[in-house]
Amino acid sequence: MYKLKNKFRQLFLTAATVGAACLLAGCGVGASAAEAGDSGAAEGQSDAGSSQNSGSSDSQRLQVVATIFPEYDWVKEILGDQADNVDLTLLLGNGTDMHSFQPTMADILKVSTCDVFIYVGGESDSWVADVLKGAGNPERKAINLMDVLGDQAKEEEVVEGMQDEDGHTHVEADSADAHDSDADSDKERTESEVREDSSHDSEGHSHDEGTDDDLEYDEHVWLSLKNASLFCDTIASTLADADPEHAQLYQQNAAVYEEKLAALDQDYQTTVDGSQSKTLLFADRFPFRYLTDDYNLTYYAAFTGCSAETDASFETITFLAGKLDELKLPVVLTIENSDQKVAKAVIENTNTRDQKILTLNSMQSVTAQDMEEGTTYLSIMENNLQILKEAL
Repeated sequence: MYKLKNKFRQLFLTAATVGAACLLAGCGVGASAAEAGDSGAAEGQSDAGSSQNSGSSDSQRLQVVATIFPEYDWVKEILGDQADNVDLTLLLGNGTDMHSFQPTMADILKVSTCDVFIYVGGESDSWVADVLKGAGNPERKAINLMDVLGDQAKEEEVVEGMQDEDGHTHVEADSADAHDSDADSDKERTESEVREDSSHDSEGHSHDEGTDDDLEYDEHVWLSLKNASLFCDTIASTLADADPEHAQLYQQNAAVYEEKLAALDQDYQTTVDGSQSKTLLFADRFPFRYLTDDYNLTYYAAFTGCSAETDASFETITFLAGKLDELKLPVVLTIENSDQKVAKAVIENTNTRDQKILTLNSMQSVTAQDMEEGTTYLSIMENNLQILKEAL
């Protein structure tokens, strides 16, 4: 089913090289943000990802392409011993962030001719639609993670104190006197009233790129262990359809892996249930909406998860500093690769100036070296749990 003829692939490559280049419309980042350096890094990692599992590309192998590291790692777990016989490619590698990714023609060829393609399906993947419409493998199966979630996908939100894309800080009228209010009563108010309804039912909305300009969905769907289990189930079923000979192996491997995800999910819930605080404060971008909603945690943050901003306004910094004092939070959180300038500025504006800066890993810049050293989706989520314990 999944065998592609070399002649066909060569003909498609010739057509692809003269085709129009795809443009990125990425989640708060314009196409101009994705320079040739990013594309080159991604292309290099694509080759590394392919050769890492199966040696040189072989048209007789099952061809699987995953856009981001979590998808890639899930596929490896589900393939198990069969991984050596599958050509598995990680499209966004060497630390390339999906918000600033622009595919090369080689990337487009890989996606167009593969047997199974897995992608997030949010605004940063707007380039995918044209690729999937083009000529390629007519039997290719595509998995859009946002579509798998369906009504469980969440709209991106701007919470109190967060700086939006226009540089405005959203602060409620009654929060100006936060430093003078009673900490215990404010903590109760914060966790029961300030947080908006997290369900944001999408009412059957399709998450295909460009479907509705008025709705913007949070793309960071992999940062929920519950979501990961659902995605792995879908991936296993799709691999089984594409490669019936090994269908039972894929389903068994997925079941074992999903048990590990469920056990870690329970560890997260136990940690949250046993913690005094239920609030996290990020002096950074905030891509952890799905994780905090899973465990009913309140959060404050400087920017949305897809924001391109790096400098926080005075209002944002003072608001976050006030919340640290008000709630007596011991930790300021950042995401990986942060320069921590905003976090340090927030701490400098608190009364005690003694909060720790800790990092939660959102898996948006995992490199080939990280993978060679044993980094996996589970290992990152396990480490994030340890950080969460200290933050709460």
